[in-house]
Parts: sequence; structure tokens; C-alpha cells
Amino acid sequence: MLAKVFSAAVRGVEGYLVEVEADVSPGMPTFFTVGLPDVAVKESKDRVRAAVRNSGYDFAPGSYTVNLAPADTKKEGPSFDLPIALAVLIATRQMVAVRRDKIAVVGELSLDGALRGVHGILPIAVALRDEGFKAFVVPKENAKEAALVDGLDIFALETLAQAAELLEGRLTPEPFKVDLQEEFTQAAHYALDLVDVKGQEHAKRALEVAAAGGHNLLMMGPPGAGKTMLARRLPTILPRLSLDEALETTKVHSVAGMLPPNQALVATRPFRSPHHTISSAGLIGGGSYPRPGEVSLAHHGVLFLDELPEFERHVLEVLRQPLEDRRVTIARAQISLTFPASFTLVASMNPCACGYYGDPNHSCTCSPASIRRYRSKISGPLLDRIDIHLEVPAVPYRELSADRSGEPSSVVLERVNAARDLQQKRYAGTGIHSNAGLSSKMIRTFCQPEPEAQQLLHQAVDRLGFSARAYDRVLKLARTIADLEDVPTITAAHVSEGIAYRSLDRKFKV
Repeated sequence: MLAKVFSAAVRGVEGYLVEVEADVSPGMPTFFTVGLPDVAVKESKDRVRAAVRNSGYDFAPGSYTVNLAPADTKKEGPSFDLPIALAVLIATRQMVAVRRDKIAVVGELSLDGALRGVHGILPIAVALRDEGFKAFVVPKENAKEAALVDGLDIFALETLAQAAELLEGRLTPEPFKVDLQEEFTQAAHYALDLVDVKGQEHAKRALEVAAAGGHNLLMMGPPGAGKTMLARRLPTILPRLSLDEALETTKVHSVAGMLPPNQALVATRPFRSPHHTISSAGLIGGGSYPRPGEVSLAHHGVLFLDELPEFERHVLEVLRQPLEDRRVTIARAQISLTFPASFTLVASMNPCACGYYGDPNHSCTCSPASIRRYRSKISGPLLDRIDIHLEVPAVPYRELSADRSGEPSSVVLERVNAARDLQQKRYAGTGIHSNAGLSSKMIRTFCQPEPEAQQLLHQAVDRLGFSARAYDRVLKLARTIADLEDVPTITAAHVSEGIAYRSLDRKFKV
């Protein structure tokens, strides 16, 4: 007998419908799974056999064939265990499904028939709703995530037997519900705050400029200066995630299996800090069936690369495409997938290999050639994509021991939001959302400095040897600084501060 149960899977960060068909006929005991299954899907026959028997049903000898359609798309993971088991029970006439239309099922089975959670529930639920499905059966631990999608009844179950009873109409549980807005509000909380940072007022100001204009940032200073501490607090002064952005970010984390326990929604801007030994596939995404990498897990958040020169050069070079396109495309022989990757890059480095070049409290042991070699590990094209180069010196003891604290993140965030609102209005209809995204042509239109500021820029180009790219970046930074002050024109003071944020353009010329 032939039976069909609807399920779904994930391709990239989007869900798609899968029809699970089971055919059972007399013959030699065999179990074939077709439709491009991976190893985990092929192994489902053993989990299904044990789960069916331990749930009180019979798994009679015979020829079992399971097809996962569409057959030309590779299927991954254990999420097909439950629909395969239900299809087998229907095909062997051990149950009569009266609720098969517009209801989909996913879930991993343990050997005793209990349901275990799976990855990618949010994009699957969105796809099912868009396909017109009315109900979705999920393991209990995935219920909150699935219930984020409106227009879909979510049935959170614990066992295969419950799922069978639900399809038969003998079990009629209430659909699982969550208050999306309340879930979003409760999760939108940062544990860190900019007020925790003692001293480093100029560095905090640079972080504010970076947040206000969406600029990438490179901090250079000796060990212990507070570069990592500052970077971890940048998300707290970035504009709060909108609900749509939170859902986009949650999709990526759901597919990667990175959602924290008991949390269905990523409501704060992600902060990802991979170790410098990471591979290019780990950073950008990859694998035989591509998975999102760190740049995608940092979507709508911050990607922090500590000790930037310690990363392999070829690993850093793969950052160029996502920094420009705000997405990353990974092509394989059988599939090509695109993952979102709109993030703010924050990097840190020592001024030299020993870390103390220019530090008045420590003597540097590096030769000029060694310093040049250390800094040259960062390529020019990557450096060109970083707007702010910030020197972060060690904090004097008197500032560390002072009782005075700086501004909290909430106060800085108000100024950042006001500047972003100006940019949204200015660039309405252009596809640009912040000053960092301005093209050279748009810079000439929106970043015209006053005559005195223009003269200062010319002097910087002549005396400091700024390139054309550095010239454009100073103008973008000056535009952001002017926006923070809510003034329409770019003055010499704005340009002067922008020039101060381009230290490596001067000091790389040893």
C-alpha cells in the first residue's frame, strides 16, 4: 500500500516542501530510502523500526520503499524520522490518517518513540505557511520557535504515538501559542553596557561614529588596552533590531543550530568572535552541503576579529565579497546557496609583533622591518573596506581608579538613532541605509564640504599621502560626524575628526 505524509526541509536559509511517500509490499525484508538522502536520512530506517515497535505498533517484514520528493534535491538530517514513521504506519494500515491535508510533520525519533528537536524550524514554518498549510506538527522543544509564525497552528508533541493519534483525529490538543511581541521584548536585553569602560573617551567616540554611520572599525593598541571590551559593547549602541530583522537573524541561527536553549528569537544584535585559527569555510560558510559561516551568523550584528594579523591571509581575503555585497554565495557541484551577511566588521591588532610599539610604558623589541612585515599581513584591499582606523593606547591608572563613569549605552544610542533617522530620510529610495554604503558618485552628491573643510582635505592628501579611497572615507566619516551634531553641512572640524580616524593610511608608509 502507498501512503504520503507532508514534511519540509531547509535549503540555505529558506524552507521548502517535501513529500514523504512510503510503499510497503510483501517480499524480502528490505528498506530503501530514495530522493538523494544523506547518511543521517538513510540511517532513519533503523530509528524508525525501533521507534515503531517501542510505540506499540508492528513493523512486519516486507519490502519498504520511502521516497523524498523532490528527488533532485539533497535531503539532510534526522528531521524526516517522524514523517517516515507515520507514512509507514499508514501504508501498513495500522492507522487511518484523517488529517493529512494541509498538515506537515517534522521531528527526529529516539529509539523509544520520543521526539527530539531539529534545526531550521523557523524557515520551515514560514515556507509551510506560504504554501497554504494550516497545521504543523513539531517536537515540543521546537514549539516556541515554530509558533513565531502567524497563520499556522502549531502542535507540540512528545512521542510518535501522539503524532499518530493526532493524524487519526483521536488527539485534539490546543495549538501552541506565543506572544511574538512579548517574546521579542523579553529577549531584547544586553548584559553589557558602555558605562563599564573606564577612560578611552576617544575610543568610545569612535564607536559612536561607527554605529551612527555603519562604518567598519579597526582598533590598534597594546595588550590590555581594552580593545575587546570596547568591541563587545558596540552592539549595545547600534540601533535596536526591528522585528523583521530579528526574524531574519533567527532564521540563520536556527539553520545552524545555534539558538540558545529556551530561546526562540534572536532579539539582540549578534556578536561573533571567531578564533584566529578558523578556516575560510568556517568564516564564510561551506561544506559539501553549504552551511552558514561566521559572517552569516553575524548578520545584522557585529563580526569581531581579534588579533587580525594572526588570521591566515587567504581567510581574510574571503571577507571582501560579503563586505561589499552584504551576502555570500557558496557554489558547489550540485548546489549554489546564498546566505545573508550584512554585518559591521570590528577588528583589533597590536601595533607590532611584541605589542608595545609606541607604548610609553614598555619598550618595543621589534625592528622597523619586523613592524612592516607584521602590518603587511593585512592586505590593502581589505584595509580599504575599513573606514575607521583607531589607535587605542593603554589606560592610565588614574582613569582606571577614578569613580567617574562615562555615558551609558542608552544615552549614546539616542544620538545614534537620531543620526540614523537623518540618513534614512536623506537616502530614501536609493537602497542605501547608512553613510558607510555611499558610492563614490553619491559621496560627491551628499558629502560636499565647506570651502575651509575642502582646503583641509587637500592638505591631508598632499602632506599625509592619502589615497583616493582614503579621501572618500574621510568624507563619509565627516558626513556621519555632522549627522551626529544634526548639522546639514560638513565643516573643517568634522573633516579634522575624520582625518584622525585614518591613522594607518599615514603610518603604513614606513
